[in-house]
Amino acid sequence: IRYEASLLRNKYNPEGGHFTPEEIPLYRLKEEVEGAFIALHGRPGEDGTLQRDLADIDIYYNGSPSESSEVTIDKYKTNEFLKKKGFHVAQHTLLSKADFVANPTQTAQAIVEQFGLPLIAKPADDGCSAAVRKIKSIEELVSFGQLIFREENSIDEELANELGIELTDEIPRKEFLLIEEFIQKGNAKHFLEITGGMLTHINEKGQIKYEIFEPSESLAETEILSLEEKFLAGEGQNLTPSRFSKDEQEQERISQEVRDTLQKVAKSLGVLGYCRIDAFVKIFEDGQVETHIIEVNSLPGMTPATCIYHQAAINKYNPLAFIRGILNFGKAYQEKLKHSA
Repeated sequence: IRYEASLLRNKYNPEGGHFTPEEIPLYRLKEEVEGAFIALHGRPGEDGTLQRDLADIDIYYNGSPSESSEVTIDKYKTNEFLKKKGFHVAQHTLLSKADFVANPTQTAQAIVEQFGLPLIAKPADDGCSAAVRKIKSIEELVSFGQLIFREENSIDEELANELGIELTDEIPRKEFLLIEEFIQKGNAKHFLEITGGMLTHINEKGQIKYEIFEPSESLAETEILSLEEKFLAGEGQNLTPSRFSKDEQEQERISQEVRDTLQKVAKSLGVLGYCRIDAFVKIFEDGQVETHIIEVNSLPGMTPATCIYHQAAINKYNPLAFIRGILNFGKAYQEKLKHSA
């Protein structure tokens, strides 16, 4: 690691200067910057806390306001909200640690009776794919529950072996676990997983406009997209645009329907600035299109491997212009709020 770090230093900092990070209190940040780019996917940067703090000291930022972020960070709340609004989401429930610990096997049996197998189990309040699991048996659900609801930070080796995970894997401890039905193709003629990004703008009249990018098709090498596939260069496979149809006109029609749904979801949740929404798309013989929302990332990961850059490129944004557009909206939105106050 030291050798690799020295190669980077020699290439990008040949003069040998060193930067020592300095911790400063939040109130002093206003003396240093006028705006902030929150490069934190998940808590604590994506849950509204940092957004609220920055707004209090009059610093503009990227992404959604605190009220929207507080909802979208919680997958259960997001599912509940979107379901009430009439959007397609997986059937779901929230399993508490207390209920599970009281009787693990009986609780797992009841869940399987309700949702069938396979099913999806995942933390409800994380911003990415950490600890998302496709459950195939009652025994596996019991083991996974014991892992997520464990008391110690360390992972039990026997549990790790049962579940086929590494002791070094990122498996958070939680008080709640989100259970979802496993969305499948069913009687659709075409079924694919997509992720769609967007960028918002404020026009001369002060109106917010959504620019919805062409969605990317997500190709998982395993049953569930891993963190590495999502964020590490060379690990994941994404096709942009998604392969909705071999017919050019149908491709455009379906893509537009999917993008319209993603825009409605973002507007309903009050997502602003930019975001990425993951979904399954079902296309039926009669041409009907169903977009089933998986999750909404109000501050999507911005590593070089993320496919949101590919989507932005189709709309003529290079990475720098895309990031500048995100910050421009943050500044313009802050000014809009000041004028309306």
